[in-house]
Amino acid sequence: MNKRFIALLAATTASTIYAINHTIAKGLMPVYIEPYGFILLRVSGAAALFWIFSLAYPSEKIDLKDWKRLVACSLFGMVINMLMFFKGLSLSTPINSSVVITISPVLLLVLSAILIKERITLIKSIGIILGLVGALVLVFFGETKQFNAPNIPLGNILFIVNAISYSIYLILVKSLTAKYSSITLMKWLFLFAFLMNLPIGISEFMEVKWTSLPNKAMLGMAFVVVFTTVLTYLLNIYALRELKASTIGAFIYLQPVIAVIFAVLLGVDQLTPLRVLAAILIFIGVYLSSIKPKRD
Repeated sequence: MNKRFIALLAATTASTIYAINHTIAKGLMPVYIEPYGFILLRVSGAAALFWIFSLAYPSEKIDLKDWKRLVACSLFGMVINMLMFFKGLSLSTPINSSVVITISPVLLLVLSAILIKERITLIKSIGIILGLVGALVLVFFGETKQFNAPNIPLGNILFIVNAISYSIYLILVKSLTAKYSSITLMKWLFLFAFLMNLPIGISEFMEVKWTSLPNKAMLGMAFVVVFTTVLTYLLNIYALRELKASTIGAFIYLQPVIAVIFAVLLGVDQLTPLRVLAAILIFIGVYLSSIKPKRD
């Protein structure tokens, strides 16, 4: 099977999991766990799993010059990014979060052009614009449930900080994907993330009444650790081997569409003709953004 197709499938799967995560994570906070405590659970669980997985793979030595980049990747991709998203989600709504962060591809395209001189093609620019228009249709005209959302404006601002941080992470980690295996990268990135998040989230983590958590909450937390964290980061690292960072970023446009569909299936939202139009624009935008230039 074509490697590029597999990479596109990996990016699509990661975006689907992220979209579902908006609703699942929101349902857990702050009823069962506070956001910073949740992040500590997320990174510690992922770090443990990746180090266990690494036992089945050959050990790789990290070049001395790459340690600083690894720490920076962890800071932007597993600390600032996660803290801002989960705190924002506790203040805003799942659909708001899935829509606001669609600014990521625009930020990523600009940052890629500035930091790594990535060429911006006309087709890619059109795809980004179409996807953004589709997302804005959902922002300004879509209906959302205002539940358990004490400070939506602040939450949305934190989503923007999250989007900027994750865009920087994708650019920084791109060069490392060509040198090291996914497992090697993830075990070190999440170890650093655990150490950085420990003093921030330990108090909220200790407040959780672990022995009295219902099965629904336990399953939700397991989903966030195993699927939203371990699987999605592996999928995105794999996709980055075949695709540009800005192409990966464009797949974030799928999240509001999938998030709405998931909400409809749960009976907490409804599908309208306007949302169907927005979905079409978003899918076309992602497709155009993923087209590989003839001469790269």
